[in-house]
Amino acid sequence: MPIIRTGVVSVVLVNFRGADDTIEALEHLRQVDWPAERLEVIVVENGSADGSAARIREAAPWAIVVESSENRGFAGGCNFGVNASSGEFVAFLNSDAKPDSQWIRAAIDTFGEDSRIGAVASKVLDWDGDLVDYIDAGLTWFGMGYKPLVGWPAHGEGTDAKDVLFGTGSAMFVRRSVFDEISGFDERFFMFFEDVDLGWRLNLRGWRYRFSPASIAFHKHHGSVSKFGSFKETYFLERNALFAMYKNLGQEQLDKALPAALLLAARRAVSRGGLESSEFDFRNPGGDAEGAASIGKDSLAGLFALDQFVEHLASLTASRDEIQGSRVRSDASMLPLFRKTDAPSFSGPGFLEGYESLIHAFGVLDAPRATRILILTGDPLGVKLAGPAIRAWNMALALSSEHDVTLVTLSTLEELDAPFTLKKLRPGDNRNFETLERWADIIVFQGHAMAIFDALQHTDKIVVVDIYDPMHLEQLEQGRELPPATWQKQVADATAVLNEQMTKGDFFLCASERQRHFYLGQLAALGRINPATYASDPDLESLIAVAPFGLSSTPPEHVVSVLKGVRPGIGADDKVLLWAGGLYNWFDPKTLIKAVADLSGRRPNVRLFFQGTKHPHPGVPEMEIVSQSRELARSLGALDHSVFFNESWVEYSVRQNFLLEADAGVSTHFSHVETTFSFRTRILDYLWAELPMVVTEGDSFAELIAAEGLGIVVPATDTDALSVALERILFDEEFIAEAVSNIRRVRERFFWERTLSPLVDFARNPSHAADRRALEVPKTSLMRASGRAPMRRKPYGIRHDVELALHHLRHSGPRAVATKIVNRLKRRA
Repeated sequence: MPIIRTGVVSVVLVNFRGADDTIEALEHLRQVDWPAERLEVIVVENGSADGSAARIREAAPWAIVVESSENRGFAGGCNFGVNASSGEFVAFLNSDAKPDSQWIRAAIDTFGEDSRIGAVASKVLDWDGDLVDYIDAGLTWFGMGYKPLVGWPAHGEGTDAKDVLFGTGSAMFVRRSVFDEISGFDERFFMFFEDVDLGWRLNLRGWRYRFSPASIAFHKHHGSVSKFGSFKETYFLERNALFAMYKNLGQEQLDKALPAALLLAARRAVSRGGLESSEFDFRNPGGDAEGAASIGKDSLAGLFALDQFVEHLASLTASRDEIQGSRVRSDASMLPLFRKTDAPSFSGPGFLEGYESLIHAFGVLDAPRATRILILTGDPLGVKLAGPAIRAWNMALALSSEHDVTLVTLSTLEELDAPFTLKKLRPGDNRNFETLERWADIIVFQGHAMAIFDALQHTDKIVVVDIYDPMHLEQLEQGRELPPATWQKQVADATAVLNEQMTKGDFFLCASERQRHFYLGQLAALGRINPATYASDPDLESLIAVAPFGLSSTPPEHVVSVLKGVRPGIGADDKVLLWAGGLYNWFDPKTLIKAVADLSGRRPNVRLFFQGTKHPHPGVPEMEIVSQSRELARSLGALDHSVFFNESWVEYSVRQNFLLEADAGVSTHFSHVETTFSFRTRILDYLWAELPMVVTEGDSFAELIAAEGLGIVVPATDTDALSVALERILFDEEFIAEAVSNIRRVRERFFWERTLSPLVDFARNPSHAADRRALEVPKTSLMRASGRAPMRRKPYGIRHDVELALHHLRHSGPRAVATKIVNRLKRRA
């Protein structure tokens, strides 16, 4: 096989006794808007035996002509051509088609939209561009692919990009790596529905097949098959539909559809020939002495197709085993791509009556129920999103393409467009939560949801716990300034909440390998690492997986100026350091402010901007570090001169404007256990916007940045080292260019499509943890056997409020209690 060349498109045309059309297609290919050095054209001379190869070589010496000694059909011919190609992308163009000038460029641009796009379907019109040939794909329940709106006037149709089940073989593109992964076209099809089968298999593997309305081709439609007899086309269509559905349908759907499809094929055969199937009934007189009956080839084509299905059944079963074993998408998730499955596709005498009888008797139109997934977040859902809500939102997006998803916030909910259901629940609203719990098959949650809702503690549904935020370690820093007893209580409560979740969860998600090792220790202490969970999974990947916070694979776009030349004190040519995200007590902005003040003495055009100070969640107060940082900047004469604070929180949908106006990203923190196991999500925004960065050492991202050359890592609280690093990250052009190049390479690891793949894979084949049955013994017995003290659950409601008031009264005095009551009332208002 030739070496694959990145960025090259290999166009494959299959010629069978149609040299005139092929030469015309090649002439049009030379006019496409695509660099000649990145275009490879392969013509397969498919056993024509009419001198076509010589004619094509003479007319297009720049094309590669490969000859087959036999007619391999369209499927085999295309595979033969791909084997001779070397492009990163392979395109297929019928020999009687012509491409628009943007045919290739629009398709390759579409691939660039998402690394999960494995194939692109072109928009295909008739030769004059008046009528539709292909703008969408559909599949009947009995396996026959079809093209909706074929023959309709083309004006105004097919203008929207969308995911499809398959593209038409007359004009389509596939990533070469994906084509090889799925073993190309199935040559048993020879012709007809081989493109349906390829697209179906591609989707089952988790790749997207994207229709690109700007990638246009025009098709002549000579109807060359008809000269061999329409019965041959009937034979291939009937046979190949059975091939495709048998290989690709899941077992539950196949058990219903295959018997009905076989019977329907027989009904079509009888109807095509205008036959009377009761003719051989004893009660019908006449013809008893005759040994033959006159049956047309169109009827026999259906019978022969059924027999050929039997003939190939052994090899088809082997293919089915491989396809079903490697599929990652369910039939329920694929159903939207089938479009209208109730399409009889034939209307001969008596056929529709039989069709109706079959669909009712076998229930073939009863769609498989999608898995129902409930996702809970404690953060607000709106235009301003903080980390937990961003993560929950992207989980819902990733899962909604295959499942029925409801995303619930326990805080505020603004009106948002989403391809899933959005709901708001009040903490402690057990009645409405119980309704959602009964509805769900899988429940995914973050934070305190299990402590809030009784039904979640006792659910028999599959529970996925997202523990990317080690809240008990966070409380060690967040509560440091509190009275000792209150600090102790907050850490103990957070620990108890996590322990309960980790006792009852089926599957856990964390953000890094560091976190995974840490949580494995906690799971071991809780008895979750045991023979049941270990027996079939020694790596425990089915119990806890790494699913980092992610970033969008769509590059950011600058829409409106927000900092440079807009914010008073920040000029259009200033160098801007951006602190994305919020300011919390466990960060170290003070050393950063000192370093910027020092650097501004050497480089007066340096500016530091803190993007978020007021958290969007009304229950999260402004932290002490915010006022301390402002005061420090003021005392150094840097406030609103070289150091700037945003007074609110940047809307999630517009944050790219801040990122794209910045020259570098920064994140500084202290060295402590919270740092060790943290996952600084702001770093992902820096990767997204290609911002080189300066960070302090100690966390997993610092290791990545140092190892991959994404910026500079400095010791914690070292003002001088930080000042030098900031200067280099802003002014060393060679270093900056290298860091940006490395960021472009590394950031693909953190696209949401990749980071959430453990959750997506689990949802496709969900199951309870192997030891969940063992955990159903009474809690008192479990605690007694393990020697652990009973875990405390953080309560909610009036009882909790009274207990909390008594606690603060005992440890902080009446004034503190009064202050907290006033603050609580303000937040609720």
